Amino acid sequence: MDAEAKESRKQLVADVLSGYPEKTAKKRGKHINVYEDGDSDCGVKSNIKSIPGVMTVRGCAYAGAKGVVWGPIKDMVHISHGPVGCGQYSWGQRRNYVSGGKMGVNSWVVMQITSDFQEKDIVFGGDKKLDKVINEVEEMFPLNRGISVMSECPVGLIGDDIEAVAKRKSKEIGKPVAPVRCEGFRGVSQSLGHHVANDVMRDWLVDPAAGKTPNFEPGPYDVLLIGDYNIGGDGWASRMLLEEMGLNIVGQWSGDASVAEIENGSKAKMVLIHCYRSMNYICRHLEEKYGIPWLEFNFFGPTRIAMSLRAIAEKFDDKIKEGAERVIAKYQPMADAVVAKYKPRLEGKKAMLYVGGLRPRHVSDAYADLGMEVTATGYEFAHADDYQRTTHYIKDGTLVYDDASEYELERFAQGIKPDLVCSGIKEKYGTQKLGFPFRQLHSWDYSGPYHGYDGFAVFARDMDLAVNNPVWKMIKAPWKPAEPAEPAKPAEEAAE
Repeated sequence: MDAEAKESRKQLVADVLSGYPEKTAKKRGKHINVYEDGDSDCGVKSNIKSIPGVMTVRGCAYAGAKGVVWGPIKDMVHISHGPVGCGQYSWGQRRNYVSGGKMGVNSWVVMQITSDFQEKDIVFGGDKKLDKVINEVEEMFPLNRGISVMSECPVGLIGDDIEAVAKRKSKEIGKPVAPVRCEGFRGVSQSLGHHVANDVMRDWLVDPAAGKTPNFEPGPYDVLLIGDYNIGGDGWASRMLLEEMGLNIVGQWSGDASVAEIENGSKAKMVLIHCYRSMNYICRHLEEKYGIPWLEFNFFGPTRIAMSLRAIAEKFDDKIKEGAERVIAKYQPMADAVVAKYKPRLEGKKAMLYVGGLRPRHVSDAYADLGMEVTATGYEFAHADDYQRTTHYIKDGTLVYDDASEYELERFAQGIKPDLVCSGIKEKYGTQKLGFPFRQLHSWDYSGPYHGYDGFAVFARDMDLAVNNPVWKMIKAPWKPAEPAEPAKPAEEAAE
């Protein structure tokens, strides 16, 4: 990007910040930057508490633990311990597809189980109620392989000892009862919920099962697929490619995962992680305690898929290397056909992103495969190492923002005027009212999968449907001047 264009974007940032009080503008200014080649972490601060009064769109620790890490495990019952609201809001939000089970019999992903705190539970404590709920779960759903207890804010405020209840009930029922201390007020965002959830998974499922005989025949190609939540079938699309190249997936965490697959954690030869932010903690533990190496990969778009398959294959022998090349050769013609169909319709279009997790960087090359440019990007709950990784994906002059508010996003969209905005459900309808095409990138706007070669075809179709939908020609953006009205005719002339 030329110097004049970068200065224009810097001026846009200054104009947006000018809408805040002086102290707030100074703080928010550290979280927004026009990226220049050489910035080690995109030049933004991250993982800091949101400023009071600035309407953040972050989630909470409960959302990170229940909605991301534990909730997608299919053969456990997940109890939202607290008032009904949090669990109700999280019910069925993520579209984590599962296989091989019957809902309510041996799979409970889309069910909402709550201890339904009332005022008396706040006064007298909820430990006895939790004990009763676990008994009822055992009676109603005897085929469950374990129970998780997700504590909501009131549980932490009154000091309930969910760990003691979990230890006692685990011995009684002979199954893991995992206490996840993920009260929403903890930490600065849902990111702490990921970390807490990883630690509980380590302490209650992975490490206790380290001495067990594995439920598979060990071999040299046993790998864990971690950080894929099977949204719209993503995990299946990724798993297919890894298995086709000759790898044996002994655990898929945590989309479509079972307790047995989680317990296989210490027995793999390699860990492959897709969503770095949400589960890098357990990857590091597996490496430090069991010596299992891990590698981040990216299955968005054919360019990154091929790069990732080859990078993974380099960790194995010639058989897997040949398998990777065979898979790439098999699916590249399909990817080429997708590009040939959609690139002429999307080339030169600009995308503006604001998502959690890995997507603000991982999808960049998928857009580039279609001829599009990511002109602005940012995360809701990233850490410094996420932004360091992002520097390998974005171009000089890209606008980068951390923990952006709705006000900032609207002003940036009006200033950049992207052809497509991709963010979450909270941003969807306001953005569309501004006249911008929009795709929801938290759960693929009820589409998917987007991972893998199969997913790329769906991704390209969905972006084209959004950008080139004729409805946008019928909507006038609020900043466009109104057309002057025709002057009224004199009454006698009108009568004639």
